[in-house]
Order: sequence, then C-alpha cells, then structure tokens
Amino acid sequence: MPTTTDTSFVQNLLPSVAVQFWDRVQKSPDREAFRFPAGEGWESVTWREAGDRVRSLAAGLLSLGLESEQRAGIASGTRYEWILADLAIMCAGGATTTVYPTTNSDDTGYILGDSECRVVFAEDDEQVSKVREHKSDLPHLAKVVTFVGASDGDWVISLDDLTALGDAYLAEHPDAIEETAASISPEHLATLIYTSGTTGRPKGVRLRHRSWVYEGEAINAQGILNADDLEFRWLPMAHSFGKVLMSAQMACGFAAAIDGRVDKIVENLGVVKPTFMGAAPRIFEKAHGRIVTMQAAEGGAKEKIFKKAFEVGLKVDRLEREGAAVPLPLRIQHGLFDKLVFSKIRDRFGGRVRFFISGAAALNRDIAEWFHAAGITILEGYGLTETSAGSFVNHPDDNRFGTVGPVFPGSEVKLGDGDEVLIKGPGIMDGYHNQPEETAKALTPDGWLHTGDKGSLDADGYLTITGRIKELFKTSGGKYVAPPAIESKFKAVCPYASQFIVFGDERNYCVALVTLDPDAMTGWAAQNGLAGASYTEIVHSEAVKAMVGGYVDQMNAQLNRWETIKKWRLLDEDLTVESGEMTPSMKVKRNVVQDNHKAIIDEMYAS
Repeated sequence: MPTTTDTSFVQNLLPSVAVQFWDRVQKSPDREAFRFPAGEGWESVTWREAGDRVRSLAAGLLSLGLESEQRAGIASGTRYEWILADLAIMCAGGATTTVYPTTNSDDTGYILGDSECRVVFAEDDEQVSKVREHKSDLPHLAKVVTFVGASDGDWVISLDDLTALGDAYLAEHPDAIEETAASISPEHLATLIYTSGTTGRPKGVRLRHRSWVYEGEAINAQGILNADDLEFRWLPMAHSFGKVLMSAQMACGFAAAIDGRVDKIVENLGVVKPTFMGAAPRIFEKAHGRIVTMQAAEGGAKEKIFKKAFEVGLKVDRLEREGAAVPLPLRIQHGLFDKLVFSKIRDRFGGRVRFFISGAAALNRDIAEWFHAAGITILEGYGLTETSAGSFVNHPDDNRFGTVGPVFPGSEVKLGDGDEVLIKGPGIMDGYHNQPEETAKALTPDGWLHTGDKGSLDADGYLTITGRIKELFKTSGGKYVAPPAIESKFKAVCPYASQFIVFGDERNYCVALVTLDPDAMTGWAAQNGLAGASYTEIVHSEAVKAMVGGYVDQMNAQLNRWETIKKWRLLDEDLTVESGEMTPSMKVKRNVVQDNHKAIIDEMYAS
C-alpha cells in the first residue's frame, strides 16, 4: 500500500503563484524579502518594494501582448532580476521557460523555439547573442529584455525600458494585474523547465500553478522553515531545486540573499550568515575536501587535534542518535574539541546555519555524518523536475542518514516493479511539452509518476534511494552493481576527488575513470614539490597516482568483492558543463563520458 501523510491543507491552496505572491506582499509588506550584491555591499528590498517592481514588469509584459499561458524565457544565471522576471511572467499569466546560462546556442534556440517563447529575458550580451543567432528560427519571439546587456531600443530592450512600458500601461489599466491574477486557474501552465538530460534533446516539463503553490505550502506545513529564517540562494533558478525554494519563500515568508556566483559561496556565507541553504552534494563534497586537506597541510599538532576531534565527535554523535548515554569524560572532551575545531568550521559557513538541504543527487552518508559531528546538519531530500522538485525531505528533529525522508504531506509514494519509486500528488507534472509518447511512458493513467529510481521504504515511510534503474548494471558474473553508491564512497574517502565514474556492464570486473579537484590539487602540489605545475602534469605524476591508488584501496575495503575497482585511470582534465560531460545541475552525463573515453575504458579491459 502507498505510504501517505496528512492531506488536509491541500484543500485550502491558493489558486495560483500570482495570488500566492500578492498574498505574501500583503501579509509582510515591510519585512525583508530579498537582498543582493550591490557594489561592495548588499542591497535589501522589502516585499512591498519587490511587489512594486514585479507589478510594473508584469504590466510591461501585458503591454507587449503576452497572453495566458504563453511562454516567456529567462536565459540567465541566478540573480535578483531572475526572481523579478519569473514572478512578473507568472503574474502576467504567462509561463516561465528556463534556460541555463551555460546552455549552448543550438540548445538555447531549440528550447525557445519548442516552447514558442514570445519574450525572452537575457542576462547579458552573451545570452542576447545566443538568442540573436536563432532569430530567424523564432517566429513567435517578439522582444528580448536584457538585464545588464546593451539594448538596441527595438528588438532588444532593457529592464528599465520594460518597467517604463509597464508603468504607462498601468496608467491606462490600473487594475490589470489584479484582474490577471484573478483569471489564472490552478491548472494553468506556470513553468516549462527543460531537463538537461544525459542524452538527446532536453524535454520540456510542464508544471502548473497548483504544483508550485502546493510545493511551498507542503514545506510550510512541515514546520521546517519560518519567517525568521534567512536563506542564501546560489542554486541555478533554471533548476527546479531553485524554483521550489522560491515557492517555499512565498509560503513561509523568510528572506533570501541571492547571488549565483559559485566561486563566492563561502565568502557570501560568512557575510550573509544565513540560517539555511540548499545545495547539490558536490558543494558539500568540495567543502569537506577543502577543510580536510587544509588541516593535512598544517600537519603536526593541529592535524592531530583535528583528527582526534572528529574521532570523538563521530563517537558522541553516534551515541546520541542511538539514545545512549555519553560518558562524562567523553562529553568533556567533546566540549573542548567543539571550541577548538567544530566552532571554527561552523564559522566558515556564517555561524548561524540551522541546517543545509541537499538535493539533486545522492549525498554520501559518511560526509553527512562528518558534518553532523561538527554541529552542521544536512537534511537530504529527493525529487525530480517532474515532481516540481521536492517530494521528500528529512526533518531537523528526525534526520535519518542514508534516507531522503518521508514523502511530502498531500503526496503518496509506493514501490512498483523492481522496487521503482512511484510518486503521486499535486506536484506531479502535466507531462512533457509536445511529447505525448514520452508522457505516456512516465505517467500511469491514474496519475503515478515513474521516477526511474530504485528505492526502499522503512516502517515509518522514510525513503532510501538505492540506485538509478538505468544506471544499474550486471557484471558478466551475474552480479548487480550500483555505480553511484561506489562513486560517492570514493568521494567520501578521497578529499581530492572531483569525479569517480564506474563502468563494468557485462564485463568481468569494474573499472573507473577519475578526475581530481583542480583547486584542491593546487594546494597538494604546493606541498609536494609540484608548485606551478599544470593540472595535467600533476595528475600524471607518480606521487599522485600512488596517492589515488591508496584511496582506491581504502574504498575497495568497504565494498563487496564484485564491486571493487580493479583498474582505474586519471583523466587529463576535470569534467565540466562546458565540455558537455556534466549537466548544469552537476550530474555526470555517463554516456557522454563513456563515449568520449571509450579507448581508455577498452584499454583497461584489454589485458
């Protein structure tokens, strides 16, 4: 039987994101809504001020002729203007189509054409150029609005130009925004998110107003977040994880500091001092690796204290989670190490974090426990673009490592054939845009979504994802292997790891391709007589091969015999979005990597 939770709040959902936003503006007009980088500091705006900007921009879109459910694209990194544009599109009755700033020109043209976008918000001249390249292929596109790029006063206009159009429109139609909001139904299209995918053209996932309103209220109903929280948001808003945090913000009323520059995350955390942040596991892997390698570089007494602190911290944490008493001497030791080590780690993240939320991929349990021992909770969640992001999340008062928590209230989960996770509820997509056959494969007639993930449910309904069904492979000896589980283990033991990609389908043993984190290896090189060497020179050194080999042996000791990595090779370069081997949401395109490095993989099986 499906596991279910309380559904009573679902009956009182507001009809649309537009109404939800204006409801929040009315409830919290003078509370901080957003802050964003401005010069050397940060600028803050209230909900009322954000509402005024959104009203003008939405009216500007109406003046351009945007009609109900017509698409308007946003090709931009995460920034305050992204939020304004998204809200303006939905408040004008349109549907936001998201485009990652790293999306290449051809895919950008495909997405804007397939979605029949009428207007596109383009971050800068680079994004405008991509759109302009395909102008002749985009007959529906009437206008490009740039955030910081150059306008031509005709086809490309600035955000201020759109605001002026909106203000003029409101002078003649003062009730236009309220009337438009009232006309939007829960079933109207709100967002068209094109999944980055690992093969082929991206698919447009159709998500309704009802889905986003539900997502925010489901998070609010669980009491995880409240109006006094402060979020730091760097996640790509083109990704559903970023979008669902916006829904939660409108439902809960907390403020969000917005800056999508990944290289500024740690610096911004120290300045903003948030109470929570959402992130992909790679961010936590990098932070863990950075902290561990910095201490190793210190050496001597500091490194010994650091290692002893985590030995004690992990022991105390385990006892407390088991409900066992912590002996007084151990508790005293823990208090000392908290002052000497753990408090300094917490300070790196601003010192006020109640928890982080991890999603978009599996988080290694060892890394989650390591952070928890330092007093930093990471709540793992799970969802897909097809479920409007959030479907499961752990709770601060009952965080079960290795699971992604219970299903959101108002949704249902069950296990299908082969233990495939099936989800049903208000957050489920309408289907794939212009792809009825793909929609029929994903959705059952009675509304259950096939996730493609294999899982298990405990007695309390907490879900554990045990692998991606399509990624599971069988060795020639008939043993099943789940590559992501092995890959995350390596990242937990090796602080220098960037990617570890396992292969072995129908082979008699498993092999791996390895990339190392360039930033971490720069520090390693400086400590090991290779200062100034290129990444390629570093990874080809015998010292690095020996170092990686030691970590592979350490990982293999934790695996079943048929899962162990018999051979591995270091790649000359890390995987990147630009190379086409990573999606913008930091997932490895396994098939692309396999094709690109087929010769290396075959060589490992040749002898």
